[in-house]
Amino acid sequence: MRKEERLAKEITEQLGGTGNIAELASCMTRLRVKPVDESKVNLNGIKDIDGVMGVVEAETLQIILGPGIVTKVADEVSRMTGKNVSSVDDDVEEIDTSLEGLAARTKAGLNEKNATPFKLFLRKIASIFIPLIPAIVASGLIAGINNVIIKSGGDPESTLVQMLDLIGWGLFGYLGVFVGINTAKEFGGSPALGGAAGILLINPGLANITLFGEALVPGRGGLIGVMLAAALVAFLEKRIRKVVPSAIDIIVTPTLALLITGFATFFVLQPVGGFLSDIITKGLLGVLDVGGILAGLVLAGTFLPLVVTGLHQGLTPVHMELINSIGDDPLLPILAMGGAGQVGAAFAIYFKTKNARLKKVIKGGLPVGMLGIGEPLIFGVTLPLGRPFLTACLGAAVGGAFQAFFKIATVAIGVSGIPLAFLVHTNQIVLYLIGLLIAYAFGFLFTWMFGFKEEMAKNI
Repeated sequence: MRKEERLAKEITEQLGGTGNIAELASCMTRLRVKPVDESKVNLNGIKDIDGVMGVVEAETLQIILGPGIVTKVADEVSRMTGKNVSSVDDDVEEIDTSLEGLAARTKAGLNEKNATPFKLFLRKIASIFIPLIPAIVASGLIAGINNVIIKSGGDPESTLVQMLDLIGWGLFGYLGVFVGINTAKEFGGSPALGGAAGILLINPGLANITLFGEALVPGRGGLIGVMLAAALVAFLEKRIRKVVPSAIDIIVTPTLALLITGFATFFVLQPVGGFLSDIITKGLLGVLDVGGILAGLVLAGTFLPLVVTGLHQGLTPVHMELINSIGDDPLLPILAMGGAGQVGAAFAIYFKTKNARLKKVIKGGLPVGMLGIGEPLIFGVTLPLGRPFLTACLGAAVGGAFQAFFKIATVAIGVSGIPLAFLVHTNQIVLYLIGLLIAYAFGFLFTWMFGFKEEMAKNI
């Protein structure tokens, strides 16, 4: 029996059988199930299944399986139950609010804190970019590998290198269209109109238009301008539709919405987007220049709590604006140390604990953690244990300070961990990997010295 078949069968049995599954969904790392009768679910039985890294109780029951395997298991459960599998944006739904130990005791606090206007705004930004992550990661990695090939002596004019360049950088040239589509969808408008609003900002024809004595600049305002334009077209579409007769709605509503948005973009939204982009990028660069090591330490050390709430995806436009403005991103290598500190902490726990279940969860989560996907280790290991989550942050802080000191930067965005080495400047690859090892080492050291005691593992 294949692994995914075994997991699907055992999970379904512990869920109370195929008839007890009302809804089924999957995300990047988790199988999400809504039971018909929660009293029939054997949570401890699910946790004891070989291959299950953890269980999260939220609005849906979330079974952490890891990337890749989760899709296969979801398909098997779908086949067994006859339920269709929906795709869910990872980390956009309510994140673990009732894990054993620490997380169980902070359920009410997390719910209340995550409802602040600023965090709700970041969640909305995250929901725009999360569906784009697979394409961004793939494109960024291909572009990074191609960059390494060129810097290693490859001929930039060769057919292979040019094809890799097109495959890797193609998405980033038209990313504004995809962001516009998702923004309009998020604000309740037509995705196609959102894409059209995105084109307004990136169209090369902007250079032929002169306003107030100056030619417009294609791309000015970046993704922030795109989101403003797409949000406006969605807003206008909904408002105009309320007063337009149904018989002519299909013609009048989208035409007026796009026309008004177009002029608003040229005269207002593009300059505003550019102004906001400048504030964000120049402000962040100023912090890194002035703060140096201290800035890297603080940014890396506080990144994991942001990941727990799922708000880290809201930083994607910031990374993109840095690349668009200065040609690279010095923030991403620093924040990547958050996952590295956690990997080090997990190694320390693995070698120190005698708990077989905990060892099994760590063994399953470490490989993907080193490849930049940290949710299995966060929700299956460090967060439930409590103190190791903090020592992982401390290890990350040391690694972040190292990355900031040497001004390591990426040429594209993608997953963190080891794969990010392909995205940093070629002459900085070794330094980035040294920083990664430093975060591993200090995450391990802090956790080994005072972050973990065996009694913490009793409830895992």
